[in-house]
Amino acid sequence: MPTAGLKTIIALSFVLAVGFLLVILSCALWKVYYPLLVVATYVLAPLPNWICGHCANPDDFVESSGAAILDLGRFCTGFLVVMGVALPVLLAHSGIIAYPAMIMCIIGGLLIYGTIISFATFFQEEQDF
Repeated sequence: MPTAGLKTIIALSFVLAVGFLLVILSCALWKVYYPLLVVATYVLAPLPNWICGHCANPDDFVESSGAAILDLGRFCTGFLVVMGVALPVLLAHSGIIAYPAMIMCIIGGLLIYGTIISFATFFQEEQDF
């Protein structure tokens, strides 16, 4: 079983590296570095879910404790993910970056966000009750 964990870490690290490579190449090939903002949005995207999940303080006796704060975290995360896709589209539509740079940036950003979520999912600690 430890080799499965190691293989998962290696595969996710490779996908993360490819995502960063695509975003950096989308900036470097056309010498416009605005698409690097996408990396910041995808790195910050899981934080609202994580923070609101810890603030919700789920209780076994009360079913609806913290549902509103969890919804707020999901909304903020969704906003950041959509902004990570919409920002390159906006930059390309405005003529600031080229359309191939937009495509590379979107694919790279989604790979980065998918890897972050996969790391969190695969290596989440089980809570003992």
